[in-house]
Amino acid sequence: MATALVKLLSDIKFAHTIFAMPFAILGGFMAATDGENISWETFGWQLLLIVGCMFFARNVAMLANRIFDKDIDAKNPRTKKRVVASGEVSAGVAALYLACNAILFVALTWIFLIWGNYYPMYLSVPVLFWLMAYPYLKRCTWLCHIYLGAALAISPLAAAIAVQPETLLHLPIWLISWAVLCWVAGFDIIYALQDVEYDKRDNLKSMPASLGVKPAMLISQFLHCLCVAFLFGVATTEPKFGWLFLAAVFLIAMLLIYEHFTVKKWGTTKIALTFFTLNGVVSLVLGVAGVVDLLLSSQ
Repeated sequence: MATALVKLLSDIKFAHTIFAMPFAILGGFMAATDGENISWETFGWQLLLIVGCMFFARNVAMLANRIFDKDIDAKNPRTKKRVVASGEVSAGVAALYLACNAILFVALTWIFLIWGNYYPMYLSVPVLFWLMAYPYLKRCTWLCHIYLGAALAISPLAAAIAVQPETLLHLPIWLISWAVLCWVAGFDIIYALQDVEYDKRDNLKSMPASLGVKPAMLISQFLHCLCVAFLFGVATTEPKFGWLFLAAVFLIAMLLIYEHFTVKKWGTTKIALTFFTLNGVVSLVLGVAGVVDLLLSSQ
């Protein structure tokens, strides 16, 4: 069982948590600095719980994807070596670990009751169902990329709710969320370019397979333009963000332009650069810049 756990954790690539974790942390800091200085005695524990919730929630989402897609993955040369698809770990064992992660996620949300916050507990199960539904979406609609973006976009909102629910009354946290949605959906379309012929064969509704590569890439570019626009909206509507956050937005705009330039020139041959490296830098840059600005403004 321990060996199976190691294989599953390796297969679902914990390092990819980098795409959502910085935004969850940023959302938590936005809530913690909402109208007052940070109370580290409280927020420090809340931040640890947010990180733990993110870890277990992502595990649930990725394990659900591996289990539900095991037959499809087994027929795709790119994914056939995934441990559930290959039979190296049984679907039953993977489902057991999924259940354990789901229970641990819900258990952590109950701890927020210490601060009189019931929302994490009430929303925990609906959030898990939302995260696990993605494999079914790509079987029926090319809007699946938007759905995946929305799944990651709830990370700053969920963190804000966990720390200070009233933060949702303010526009900047929503603009951050919309930016994440557009960013993730845009780069997921790029990622889907690898599987166009297999998606068509298996009747999966990715945008490149359903609409064609060129229209899909135009939509990806449009989504990334919207992402940058929303981030500029955050910079102009949240006075606690200063020059550092604004500089990060300009840098992110340049990185996204370079990402599309790379895809246009080399296609999917440099997917490690276009999908993993550049987008990892995007999330880290914005998360770190935003947190530093908030800390400076709260002093």
